[in-house]
Amino acid sequence: MIISTIVFYALAGVLILSSMMVITSKNPVHSVLFLILAFFNAAGLCVLLGAEFIAMLLVIVYVGAVAVLFLFVVMMLDINFKDLQSGFKKYMSVGGLVGGILLAELIVIYSSWSFSKSAPENIKFKTPDITELSNTEALGRILYTDNLFLFQIAGLILLVAMIGAITLTLRTRDGVMKQDVSDQVNRKREDVVKIVKVETGTGVA
Repeated sequence: MIISTIVFYALAGVLILSSMMVITSKNPVHSVLFLILAFFNAAGLCVLLGAEFIAMLLVIVYVGAVAVLFLFVVMMLDINFKDLQSGFKKYMSVGGLVGGILLAELIVIYSSWSFSKSAPENIKFKTPDITELSNTEALGRILYTDNLFLFQIAGLILLVAMIGAITLTLRTRDGVMKQDVSDQVNRKREDVVKIVKVETGTGVA
């Protein structure tokens, strides 16, 4: 019990520090690296809570795909750090005001839930036995059975966003050689093959 508590505080402390460094780092590459560290520590906390499936998703999806993609995008783009710093200082007051409002809303929502009349009943709600229902099965039942319609809507929204991003970033340029699959499939042998009969000893000019 003492070891799990020490591990929890260690992971939580590193998670808080790395999340602060994501915001305060001047170099975007360092911010992405601290973000990856924060994801790993969050996955460790999920393992301590018994949510091993969510921990695996954090490592595979967020660290292995999203964070690495951010890292490559930041490294490939020509970013002017002076402009970023000037923009941060310019909108820091507005960002602080919006962040304060969001923090106040979260505090109000959490306090109203924890001190509501139905809070004790919700806490005493019977949790399924871990031997009868695994973590992955419970999560799959919630996503694909209880909230299947909402899950499908989220997938459609992401599909529309992906198509819109491809459409907005697609550019056509002149002089670029492109592959025409229909022409390759429909071409005939006589269009691409030329047979030349050469007499012996004459050669081809």
